[in-house]
Amino acid sequence: MTPAVLADLVRSSAVQVLSARGLDQAVLPETVTIERPRNPEHGDYATNVALQVAKKAGMAPRDFAQALADEVAKDEGIASAEVAGPGFLNFRLAAAAQGEQIRQVLAAGAAYGTADTLAGQNINLEFVSANPTGPIHLGGTRWAAVGDALGRVLASQGAKVTREYYFNDAGAQIDRFVRSLIAAAKGESAPEDGYAGAYISDIAAEVLRQQPSALSLPEQERHETFRSIGIELMFSEIKKSLHDFGTDFDVYFQEDSLHKSGEVARSVEALKESGSLYEADGAWWLRSTEFGDDKDRVVIKSDGTPAYIAGDIAYLQDKIGRGFTLCFYMLGADHHGYIARLKAAAAALGHDPAVVEVLIGQMVNLVSDGKPVRMSKRAGTVITMEDLVEAVGVDAARYELTRYSVDSTLDVDLDLLRKHSNDNPVYYVQYAHARLASLQRNADELGLKSDGEADLSLLTHPREGDLIRTIGEFGKTLEKAAELREPHRVARYLESLASAYHKFYDVARVLPQGDEEATPLTFARLALCEAARQVLANGLSLLGVSAPERM
Repeated sequence: MTPAVLADLVRSSAVQVLSARGLDQAVLPETVTIERPRNPEHGDYATNVALQVAKKAGMAPRDFAQALADEVAKDEGIASAEVAGPGFLNFRLAAAAQGEQIRQVLAAGAAYGTADTLAGQNINLEFVSANPTGPIHLGGTRWAAVGDALGRVLASQGAKVTREYYFNDAGAQIDRFVRSLIAAAKGESAPEDGYAGAYISDIAAEVLRQQPSALSLPEQERHETFRSIGIELMFSEIKKSLHDFGTDFDVYFQEDSLHKSGEVARSVEALKESGSLYEADGAWWLRSTEFGDDKDRVVIKSDGTPAYIAGDIAYLQDKIGRGFTLCFYMLGADHHGYIARLKAAAAALGHDPAVVEVLIGQMVNLVSDGKPVRMSKRAGTVITMEDLVEAVGVDAARYELTRYSVDSTLDVDLDLLRKHSNDNPVYYVQYAHARLASLQRNADELGLKSDGEADLSLLTHPREGDLIRTIGEFGKTLEKAAELREPHRVARYLESLASAYHKFYDVARVLPQGDEEATPLTFARLALCEAARQVLANGLSLLGVSAPERM
């Protein structure tokens, strides 16, 4: 019996209690909250629904809880239902009912944990979107891991997810990048406001290899040559880095296309016609304060050129025009102001501001030997994705970056992530999976195969029950992670599952030894272990982390 099934049972029992007394059933919540007690001695699961609704229904909480306990206990899947404190209700499941959880996992396999709670949602998930002026830094690397994991989690709940990279190939930063390339090609120092690092020299050399006469071209043609080739080379490197990191995008959207296609001009004209723009001091301003922004924003500057927000407005309109019902923007810590202005842009365009959702990620720092790591081998002063991957590998990097809420600044301890010990969270989880895979190989060598036909009512050891109940929390964990946009919940869950398995394995022998014969309990425990292995694999896959068979 899963927590969801128990919640339905408790609610239907509550309906029976209220209807038998002629009381209002409308006081019941749509979904009853079921939780695991902190103290296992209190039972397998608990609910506070009696405290929530009893007084509204006209009953004392303990009286309602006792009536509810009596009703729930009629179900053969419930071993006991007891009232505690002012009206809490604690449940113990029958062993056979707990075993049903294992059968569900084995039947669903890789699909276990998926749901349709977000079915019908067409989500545009834009993340990383680093300027093509240098390698991806640590902040972008965090988004590459978290954004990809969030996309997987949202898709697991039935949403259609499009991963999109906004390719900033217009603006002043591109001009600085091009001037830096030209300076490097000439053997000169980078401009004061330009970009430095070995990668600039490498790209400049490749431009000259492809176009040996580039430096002798007229100034405008030279600039365009270094621009077109340099950006393509840089962006190719960015794409490769992301792919090697396990993050691929469905759409690479070029900012410059919004201007060349006239979408920016059309969006501006539409806002003028609707009265959402006004003219002042020779510039055109968005009335964004009317939609919750702290100040109105310049859309068209006094010299007639579009401000950056003009592209944002056109880009949002383009996304909505492509049929997206929700548009995620995953931005850095210095972009808090974008939340209000993007929602204001949506409202000004005539859309519900809720179509825009902005996630803000905090800084990432690398630490080694207790000291900050500040210098990159290739990019100079900025630590890059390649630096992190070279130090700890893709799996450890992705896991560590998704393990924490993006609201918090993250210090990545390189020494810890290199350890092959239980102190290293990703090693701890992956080792549990490898241990289970090894167990299955050993069972195969003995000719032992277990499936959902095993007598799972034999799994009565407290550690077995704890492992089964932890497995049962996977679906709820995914639902909550999708609802709150928090894939770190999956990582923390996997650690609790690995812990439950390691504790089970320490006290419960699974395979027969020597001349011993396999017993029904052997097959029941093999089924439990396969269910645990499957859920670990499913969870790691959602984080984009491998589930090794051997370690």
